[in-house]
Amino acid sequence: MTFSHHVAVITSDEQALIVASDLAEDFKRDSALRDRERRLPHPELDVFSRSGLWGISVPKEYGGAGVSNVTLAKVIALIAQADGSLGQIPQNHFYALEVLRVNGSEEQKKRLYAEVLAGQRFGNALAELGTKTAHDRITSLTPDLHGERDGYRINGRKFYATGAIYAQRIPTSVVDEHGVQQLAFVPRNSKGLTVIDDWSGFGQRTTGSGSVVFEDVYVAAEDVIPFQSAFERPTTVGPLAQILHAAIDTGIARAAYEDALHFVRTKTRPWIDSGNDKATEDPLTIKSFGHLSIRLHAAEALLERSGEFLDKAQADTNAETVAAASIAVAEARAISTEISLAAGSTLFELAGSQATLIEHGLDRHWRNARVHTLHDPVRWKYHAVGNYYLNDENPPLRGTI
Repeated sequence: MTFSHHVAVITSDEQALIVASDLAEDFKRDSALRDRERRLPHPELDVFSRSGLWGISVPKEYGGAGVSNVTLAKVIALIAQADGSLGQIPQNHFYALEVLRVNGSEEQKKRLYAEVLAGQRFGNALAELGTKTAHDRITSLTPDLHGERDGYRINGRKFYATGAIYAQRIPTSVVDEHGVQQLAFVPRNSKGLTVIDDWSGFGQRTTGSGSVVFEDVYVAAEDVIPFQSAFERPTTVGPLAQILHAAIDTGIARAAYEDALHFVRTKTRPWIDSGNDKATEDPLTIKSFGHLSIRLHAAEALLERSGEFLDKAQADTNAETVAAASIAVAEARAISTEISLAAGSTLFELAGSQATLIEHGLDRHWRNARVHTLHDPVRWKYHAVGNYYLNDENPPLRGTI
């Protein structure tokens, strides 16, 4: 797979944050329009890829910036603040890169990291509909008995395949003949692979989180990486996935908060009983903004703190550091869920009826938050956190805590 466009190489955390801030300004401009018309962001993603940001988690020894998880989370939050869908699309890309880091062979790392640094995007085909639980998988990986090279055939159907429609490779969870889950990095143009744009969620409308169908799709043995084993021992795959989700929600919350401030300052009229001439002087409005501000700042602080815990766990991976990172991330995930929903809803309460007009597109913040925060139930975050502190019980090793 070759790429004709030039891809920038980001070499530091500082550079990554500067590039992300600049991109966010551009992405924000037509964010409401893309949401309203469900205009898939192909041009924006090309710019996003060429910026070099999709390669910032590649370790330094393989040519990447190897940024901290604090920086990675801030980058995702910045992009999600500009556009809740664009912030979501690379989530599984970085997740796949973490599976590669902890479970890939040296040859796989060199080859796949090089593809990413050249501008290649990884999507995902993980979840399935109709299974007993959201974690069960039946998509099969069977030996290719008639091929000229070592390889396998994949058969099955996936949904919630965020980013697959935009990707050059689609990391796919499959179950081999021994019942063990593997992760196959399937080229997007593989024969028998069909990506269907049937995502109809009322939020995050342009993530392309639809279906992927595999009909006897060939995948080379060299493109299959162990997956299940990443959750059979302490690794940072789970908390890495979750910190990105927390970053997305934190970015959405910040966007709703900033839009609420702007609308109340420029358009909202004071309520008659306040006795004030400006909405910004209404004491109850001021109090509400104080409440939102504190919770938003708490979410941003917990997000940064969880990145620090995750950095420690990656540097020294064991049961204790991974558990501590998982809990820190769960705390950030819990509060980011609540503030993203609260900010998206309270925006209208404070801004008033004018804010509901479709031309403003302000409903997208709550819709994006409501859809994204359903990824896994926040009520179980509180259980995991409480059990950790009260009973010294480490959280389960999987990607949803």
